[in-house]
Amino acid sequence: MRPNCFTAVDNLNLPFNAGDQAYILVSSAMVLLMIPGIAFLYSGLARRKSALSLIWVVMMSFSVIVFQWYFWGYSLALSSTATNGFIGNLHHFGLRNTLGALSPGSVLIPELLYSFYQMQFCAVTAALVVGATAERGRVIPGMIFTFFWATLVYCPLAYWAWGANGWALKYGVLDYAGGGPVEIGSGVSALAYSWVLGRRNEKMMLNFRPHNISLITLGTILLWFGWLGFNGGSAFGANLRAAMACWNTCLTAMFAAMTWCLLDYRLAKKWSLVGWCSGTISGLVAATPASGVITPWASVLLGVVTGVACNFGTKVKFWLRIDDALDVFAEHAIGGIVGLIFNGFFAADYIIGLDGINMEAAGGFLNHHYKQLYIQVAYVVAATAYTFVVSAIIAKLIDLIPGLHLRASTEAELLGMDDDQHGEFAYDYVEVRRDYLAWTPAEKEQREDGAHVIPQHGIEGHQDLVNSTRASAPPTPPSEPATKEEKVGASSD
Repeated sequence: MRPNCFTAVDNLNLPFNAGDQAYILVSSAMVLLMIPGIAFLYSGLARRKSALSLIWVVMMSFSVIVFQWYFWGYSLALSSTATNGFIGNLHHFGLRNTLGALSPGSVLIPELLYSFYQMQFCAVTAALVVGATAERGRVIPGMIFTFFWATLVYCPLAYWAWGANGWALKYGVLDYAGGGPVEIGSGVSALAYSWVLGRRNEKMMLNFRPHNISLITLGTILLWFGWLGFNGGSAFGANLRAAMACWNTCLTAMFAAMTWCLLDYRLAKKWSLVGWCSGTISGLVAATPASGVITPWASVLLGVVTGVACNFGTKVKFWLRIDDALDVFAEHAIGGIVGLIFNGFFAADYIIGLDGINMEAAGGFLNHHYKQLYIQVAYVVAATAYTFVVSAIIAKLIDLIPGLHLRASTEAELLGMDDDQHGEFAYDYVEVRRDYLAWTPAEKEQREDGAHVIPQHGIEGHQDLVNSTRASAPPTPPSEPATKEEKVGASSD
């Protein structure tokens, strides 16, 4: 390895191919574009009154991750000098000792570039997780959760799979671009956060549908584009394995999309665009651990199996009574698990070796490497259990801190997270009120956290819900004057 002590006249670029570096730089930018893609996808899937809030939490989570990854995240996730099998050390704290070093992931690119590329992976995973706040979660506790989740959940998972001494890497697990850290990490964490957060108010869910399918489609296309950098770039060079990963990514996504649409048609006798988007994303998820490992014909089969598994996986939240509002578990956790298990069956040694580096890979069951199947299953079980338990503990501990409770009030949920948490709106036309006639009186000063607000609602059932909540609340002590909000509420009753 190139030493980290060098002078200003040393050319640190000499060991590296400029084309490979350019390819990973472009791939990094492509993966970054997935974050607004997730924001648009989640926004479109929600109701109009919480559409902006989901864009905010996704984009702000990126801000949190950039700081966390620079501060200690990269070092904890991918340190090359840690000797344990579970988490890295602080050798690269603040990006120390990365400038001229070979990357631990590949000798083709420098560590400075590798750390930047891997940051996008952590950011995409965090963006997927914060979708669990949908329509009833307060945003600042969600951001605090993101920092500690990245440190205690994502970093260990990434080290297991890709760290120089990670136990999963040494065990022989085949996880090409993140079935464990990214897909199981996001889907299972979102399920755990949703469990701690609690279900949305059932009375507010009548006739619920995604509010903007155009935004869902835009988000899906941005994700698809970024995923080619996600999976193609995980070959860490402009080589045949990258090209194969891109091919397999598209094959899996499109066969999963067709499968999902057919399954939805059998029930509704209509061709759903939301179904196409959901199927596409589930296929992209399954391709994440498998696209640089299996053959194209196996990718076609993977797309069909994933479309079926993830489509029926949307029922799991009803069995568990956990309100995973955006189906993060069904698409990401289940899709990632299917892709990882496919590696155990269909991993091909000659596909893995297309990068010119991993020329002695063992392959999977069809390569007569039979133990690869139980290696993959053991990894899935370990990653799933660790992720759910630790994510739930982090969420619950934050929820117990005064002022950091995860859940917004019933009135805030009815009003919408856009109004309650942000005071801005995805759609705010002149003289056209949100939720038909719903409105909150304007204030010169920002309300204190927890202030009781009585909004006026044009939907009779919603106004009745507010009135019943208000009637059950303890009365204001007589020694205290009525607040401005209560006066406004009284005048509107």
